[in-house]
Amino acid sequence: MKTSRYIITVAAVLAAVSCASFGNKNSSKNDVGLTFESPEDDTPATVEVITATVREVPQENVYASSVQPYATNNIAPQAGGRIQKINVNVGDYVYKGQILAEMDKLQLEQTRLQVKNDSIELSRIRGLYEKGGVSKSDLDAIELASNVRLATLKNLEENTILRSPITGFVTASNYDRGDMYTMAQPLYTIQQVVPVKLLVGISESEYTIVKKGDKVTLTADALPGRTFQGSIARLYPTIDAATHTFVAEVVVQNSDKALRPGMYARVTVTFGKRNSVIVPDKCIVKQEGSGQRYVYIVNGDDNTVSFVPVTLGRHIGDEYEIREGVPDGATVVFKGQVNLRDGKKVEVL
Repeated sequence: MKTSRYIITVAAVLAAVSCASFGNKNSSKNDVGLTFESPEDDTPATVEVITATVREVPQENVYASSVQPYATNNIAPQAGGRIQKINVNVGDYVYKGQILAEMDKLQLEQTRLQVKNDSIELSRIRGLYEKGGVSKSDLDAIELASNVRLATLKNLEENTILRSPITGFVTASNYDRGDMYTMAQPLYTIQQVVPVKLLVGISESEYTIVKKGDKVTLTADALPGRTFQGSIARLYPTIDAATHTFVAEVVVQNSDKALRPGMYARVTVTFGKRNSVIVPDKCIVKQEGSGQRYVYIVNGDDNTVSFVPVTLGRHIGDEYEIREGVPDGATVVFKGQVNLRDGKKVEVL
């Protein structure tokens, strides 16, 4: 019985040693402290390669933003009064100088008559002054009163006959004909949409390379398939301490009025161009469990490969910009990476 148990124990130990040996190609120590050597596979791996080349690459980033009107005006008279006429409604496209509404005109008409009378009286007093019938001080006083009345008339005209100061869409209308304007809210809101603007938050790391006048492109989710061109009109001078971004105001001409305030847009800002190494994206190997990316570079002297970490830039179609890690002219593995390890011999097809 003891002999049988001894044989079973030895067999178990040998089985454990055998499993450990077959589970590792390199030298390893198993649980019982025995070391076994397993031969390396020196058979070259078959790979396909490309030559890394330097090309000029546009440097750009995409930012989310919303379309805003270029200008917004709230239309309202200076004082309360009865609304005599309403000429436009929400959704109408109005032009600069167009009459939007008219208030009660009684005071305006009275002032016009007074100005007309002032003009007649001023002519008469000037004639008397030239003949020595009135003093210079009397003439100056009448001229001053006439000028004050003219300024009052102009103010009344602007606040009785309400005109649009800009060209754009009526986006709010808060009163009807016959209502008493109470100064609680404006009669109209007008928004200019030719052009439109967007406020884009750009990372502070780009602060020194973004310039006024830089060209941008944008797309809007509401207008699939269309791309719009614009430019940076101004850069805000401060950086937000919470988000570490600064604001660039982008202006888009929007001559066909397709972009409307409130639309969600993606703005692509171009920061210039840079010469960088370009390789197909199939060359890039991601290390499991980390965000690090690598490529295999073929060493020409002995036909082995080196496992090299890289810093990626832009993804351009089916290619990647390599900012660090791959020199110009390097031979990079394009296919066959699954069978490779650092120092492995390869056979290039």
